[in-house]
Parts: sequence; structure tokens; C-alpha cells
Amino acid sequence: MRAAVCWFDGEEWRDGVVAAGASGPRLLPDADNNGLPRLNGVITGGFTDHHVHLQLVELAPLAGSTLGRVVDLGGDPAVLEELRPLEGVEVLYAGAFLTPPGGYPSNRSWAPSGSVREVADEDAAERAIAEMKDAGAVRIKVASNSTAGPVFSDMLLRAIISIAASHRVPIVVHAEGRGEAQRVVRLGAERLAHAPFSERLSDSEISGQAASAAWISTLSIHDGETYDIAVDNVRRFRSAGGTVLYGTDLGNGPMPVGLNPREIAALREARVDGSDLLQALAPLDPTAPGSRLLFFPGCTPDTANPLLARLLTPADLEA
Repeated sequence: MRAAVCWFDGEEWRDGVVAAGASGPRLLPDADNNGLPRLNGVITGGFTDHHVHLQLVELAPLAGSTLGRVVDLGGDPAVLEELRPLEGVEVLYAGAFLTPPGGYPSNRSWAPSGSVREVADEDAAERAIAEMKDAGAVRIKVASNSTAGPVFSDMLLRAIISIAASHRVPIVVHAEGRGEAQRVVRLGAERLAHAPFSERLSDSEISGQAASAAWISTLSIHDGETYDIAVDNVRRFRSAGGTVLYGTDLGNGPMPVGLNPREIAALREARVDGSDLLQALAPLDPTAPGSRLLFFPGCTPDTANPLLARLLTPADLEA
């Protein structure tokens, strides 16, 4: 059974063919679709949550969700390595938080054992970053939360970013507290684990951020004034051409294990919608061998709503 289909490659919509296979439906991107029936809907690969904490949640629901990849930003690297692979879900991780002695989240009861490395100097930073990379980390998570303890000096943070670059592992920074988002990006951080929420950035600051860094959204963890600040910052950041990535901080309080409707709604409030929203969700390559395909039943490229997506089944090709 085969059907013509429109599919999203992470950047744009394309035409292809979806076919039944022994391990489930598969996408044939270059197959001739002339004369084939057309699938009543569109497809893509599994979505990405760019900020999760797997040790703080029940993992079983991930297997049947529309997430195809998660990025853990703070946990015990040995435990996280044992979690890979989750059924149908690619697990990437940063390993332990790097923070100054006494810094966030070393003083937080929720932080799992082994999830923090307190770094006092460049030698300690080199050891911690090498340890994380050897443990399989594809990111380095740095905490810079001035509201909850000490933060790295400019000199040491710049050195940490340089050391990570020498190991070819990108930095992701939790920046919290007045001025921290601006400071860490000025020092070379290229990705923030949270859209800035401690203060409303000026338009010129937003423009500088858009040219220098990507933001992981995590809007739904906030409420009240903090929520309004974060949404407004994201709205102007995206308008300035900044890259916004979908992320929920899964494990930070009760929330669904899978796609989070409140995060989607917040992104839409920040005017991240349509193809921009799908790009923020960074779907996996649906043409990759063994890729699980997401189906948006009854949708077109203009109406593809992530909240309507579900796993494509062989029965869908028979409809």
C-alpha cells in the first residue's frame, strides 16, 4: 500500500510517497507519486523537546508520544547513558550542571545525586567538561543563576565556553537574575536554556541576542508577570529573526510527558506559529531508516497543528 503525501523536512514542505513496511509506514521522499491516492493529511518526523530532566519524570509515556527526541539538560550522566535508547525516542544529554561552589542547583533538593559539578577554576572546568564528553554528553549545561547563589566570574565563564569549544561540545546556559542573560551571551554563550524571564530586554538587547544566541522557550513553567515578560521577550526576539527552540523544562513541576499544549499555546501567544512553530519543534528526519512518522490527519501544510499530530499507522494508508 502506497499513497502520495506532503511532508515537512524541518524547513519546508515537500511531496513524496509513504509506503507500508514490515516495521511500519516509511517515507520514500523521491518516489514517483503519479497515479497514487493521496493521504488525507500531512506527515513529518517526531518532535524535539530541547529541555527535559528525565530523572524527574515517569518515562513510560514518552514511548507513545509525538516526541522523537529529547535533550536532557541536567542529570547524572551515568544514569542518563543507561536510559538510552528509550523506545522510539532519541535521548541526548548535557550530563551534570556546571556551577560555582555553592551555586545553583547544588543547593536544590530536586537535583539528583551526581547531577552537579562544582567548578572553582579552569582546571576543574577542563576536568568536568572532559568527563561529560567522555560520558556521551552532546551539550554542556552551565548554571548562571544570580538569584540562588554565586555565578561564574566573567573570566571563568569565558574560559568554560572556550574549553567546551575546544572539545567541540556547545554550551547551554541557565541564565537567571537581572542582567544574566545579557552577560552570558556577551561572553560567548550561543544557547539559553530558558527564554529570558528575569527582566524585559530592550529592543537593542533583543536585536543583539537574535544575532548571537538561540533560546529554548520553556514559557509554560512561568505564570503572572514572569510569564508576560518571557512571552514578550520571545515575541520581539522572533520578530528580530532570533531562533526559538521548543522546550518545556519537563520535570519542573507537573506537566504532560510528551508534547505540552500549554507550551504550544504560549509560543503561539508569542507569535511563533505555522511553519515557525514546526521549526521550533525540530522534527527528526522522516526519511531516516526506522524513523517514526507523525501524521496530521485532515491537515494541509497551512493547517498542520502539532497538537493534532499522532503516530502514523498502517491503517491510515488503507483509509
